[in-house]
Amino acid sequence: MLNRRSILAGLLACPVCAGLARAEGAAPHWTYDGHGGADEWGALDSRFKACAVGAEQSPVDLRKATKADIGALKIDWKPEANKVVNNGHTIQCNVTGASSATLDGENYALKQYHFHTPSEHALDGARTDMEVHFVHANAAGKLAVVGVLMKAGARHDGFAAIMAAAPKTEGEAALAKAVDPKTFLPKSKARFRYEGSLTTPPCSEIVDWNVFAQPIQVAESDINAFVKLFPMNARPLQAIGRRFLLKGS
Repeated sequence: MLNRRSILAGLLACPVCAGLARAEGAAPHWTYDGHGGADEWGALDSRFKACAVGAEQSPVDLRKATKADIGALKIDWKPEANKVVNNGHTIQCNVTGASSATLDGENYALKQYHFHTPSEHALDGARTDMEVHFVHANAAGKLAVVGVLMKAGARHDGFAAIMAAAPKTEGEAALAKAVDPKTFLPKSKARFRYEGSLTTPPCSEIVDWNVFAQPIQVAESDINAFVKLFPMNARPLQAIGRRFLLKGS
């Protein structure tokens, strides 16, 4: 029998299927502020209930972490001329499935990566300019998301190429040449790990979060290009509660 996680993993792997599911389920429109904003997500639809009552929600403030052996994270991402999608909430790069990550010896296929401004996670209470999320799913439907904080600085060729191709309205475009997602990884392998949720509705609590502690640099002009499309697409910080927030490498 298919469970909730298996269904979600399937939708991540198949954007067309996800579109059909939205059409059939008539999920309500949501946004980040104002009517339908983050404070109202849990009341918009019964399927979004976790956004309001969940105990393991994301993002969180990455502070007072416990130093620990947080398990091995092996990343095997491949360069690819992705489809760049403006989905009305963010700029997202869809991948073919050739890239993956191994966490605690278990394989997770990379499904897509997308961007937020400002960063969704905070470092000791401070958010950076942006954050990129690499969304992976395993065969059982469990998600592993790798987060990388971004700040204004030196030009990042991959992000520059993505923003140059990004549609100004909802739709998709093809990258002119391959982008290597590994170039988004910081030099330091120190990272935070905790159990959390999707940061957008339905806020399902099925995510193994791994957020690198060191931000990468991208050109301020490319940040501004993203902000012009999405002035703010970051969920408010959620309480860590009784969860373990671990830090290691």
